[in-house]
Amino acid sequence: MQDTPKANRLHIAIFGKRNAGKSSLINAITGQQIALVSDFAGTTTDPVYKAMELLPIGPVVIIDTAGLDDEGELGELRIKKTKEVMDKTDLAILVFTAESKDFSLEKEWFNDLKERNIPVIGVINKVDLDDIDVEELQNDFDIPFVKVSAKNKQNIGKLKELIQINAPKDYERETIVGDIIKPKDLILLVAPQDIQAPKGRLILPQVQVLRDILDHDAMPIIVKDSELEDSLKVLNKKPDLVITDSQVFAKVNSIIPKDVPLTSFSILFARYKGELEYFVQGAKKINELKPGDNVLIAEACTHHPLEGDIGRQKLPKWLEEKAGGKLNITVNAGVDFPEDLTKYKLVVHCGSCMFNRKQLMTRIIRCSEQNVPITNYGVAIAEINGILDRVIEVFKK
Repeated sequence: MQDTPKANRLHIAIFGKRNAGKSSLINAITGQQIALVSDFAGTTTDPVYKAMELLPIGPVVIIDTAGLDDEGELGELRIKKTKEVMDKTDLAILVFTAESKDFSLEKEWFNDLKERNIPVIGVINKVDLDDIDVEELQNDFDIPFVKVSAKNKQNIGKLKELIQINAPKDYERETIVGDIIKPKDLILLVAPQDIQAPKGRLILPQVQVLRDILDHDAMPIIVKDSELEDSLKVLNKKPDLVITDSQVFAKVNSIIPKDVPLTSFSILFARYKGELEYFVQGAKKINELKPGDNVLIAEACTHHPLEGDIGRQKLPKWLEEKAGGKLNITVNAGVDFPEDLTKYKLVVHCGSCMFNRKQLMTRIIRCSEQNVPITNYGVAIAEINGILDRVIEVFKK
């Protein structure tokens, strides 16, 4: 865990036509031969991700994409993959060259980025070969432009300056838990180490919450749920906050005194990556589910499901008990997420520790536009157990 997780890095995506020099531009920005470069159009097929430090911004992910004008059946699939990159893009770089006399395709993609509220920087590449009148471009593209030669490293410094100036400052929240705790607070973390937990280490949300607590000078103690009662007995004071794995909400809720604030890792991430209040509203729809309703369970990462998998076994079981019968449950993992959500009565999303905030917010917006309620694992489990009001109370103080 020495490196900043990709989900917590500013995502910078580079878009442009084939042979616009996108891969060369990435190599120039990073100072490394990261992307494969050739004179053959369409060298980049699938999106390529490079995590790096881009000073003075800090940790970023730079994404190289296939050409906007890719052709044929495979080309259409590559363009679809490129469009999916927009869902996670915090800052876009749109590359132009004088070789292209028609910029209608760039305009189409620019409008799509603008609709998503993604800031865009225009890069006129290959100025060592030919140039473009910036004023003419700005009549159609109201964005900052910089002229560069990726090949000769010309004006790459100015491009980095534009990235720094235009990078969104709110691409992620400043803290996961630091705004609801104080220095010297005693924070008790409940982390079951079952078959789902990776051998020899904690899962990412637990690690990130633990680090955030330490960064805010509070005092974390971490125990398994089987040792929770014993830990309360040996402490000389009540915890100022208990954060648990949502899967053991019912057990932990029955043990922790009612005057001790309680929440979960997943609920913290509902607020950190998305919008907690929107997820709370979505969770209320669980009470309206009926047998035969369609429910989508969406996971940010792809993993091999094991016995007792939360998304494929536990949640479906709990939701069907609440609905009073069998539900039509679909599980989508990774980047797969339906364009048309209208058949679903509810979307239940994982904590999204592997997504950046932009990616999860894109899914929330898509649900909102189609009037489909969305919640996340922790919020849903709290509602199923009748303790939702208790576990979000800490955020109202």
